[in-house]
Amino acid sequence: MFERFTKDARAVVLGAVEHAERSHAREVTEEHLLLSLLDRQASRASFALAALGLGEADRRDSVERALAEARRRGGLSRADVDALSGLGIDLSEIVSRVEEAHGVGALESGGKGAGGGRGRRSGHRPFTRDAKDVLTRSLRTAHAHHDRHIGDEHLLLALTTRPGVLAEVLADHGVTYEALERVLYGAGEAKAG
Repeated sequence: MFERFTKDARAVVLGAVEHAERSHAREVTEEHLLLSLLDRQASRASFALAALGLGEADRRDSVERALAEARRRGGLSRADVDALSGLGIDLSEIVSRVEEAHGVGALESGGKGAGGGRGRRSGHRPFTRDAKDVLTRSLRTAHAHHDRHIGDEHLLLALTTRPGVLAEVLADHGVTYEALERVLYGAGEAKAG
């Protein structure tokens, strides 16, 4: 599959590994893939993100803050928080109590989150099951568009199809699968070249 990745898509994967290394994470996660996509310039994905208003530095900071807040909640999406609330469980109260007893960020997932803290300092970092799923979905997305290659735009589209925190954060910033489809493939509208 990797032989079909464009130079930009390969750069995203390598950038994700670098993000994992910098954060001392044990594994490369889908969040690392997103952060690497946000780093890209002059690619189809970066064009699409900019067209949807996510190209500015302050918007990127907003995405990073939203991801950090989700990690602080133990990786739970707002839908998860709402479901718990419906059962009478106040997650913010639980987070506060846990952090009071164990320190800020105590609920961040150790090996799966972007900031594992106890991971390897160097060497091979495997991809999580979720990150591998994004790569597989990017192949399916490329096939669905009859593209012969897998570009960084396919990785970005794949991230929006997975339910959970990343798709939620992207949607909060105006980046949905449908919006990306319009920008990248839309008829009669500006397309990424």
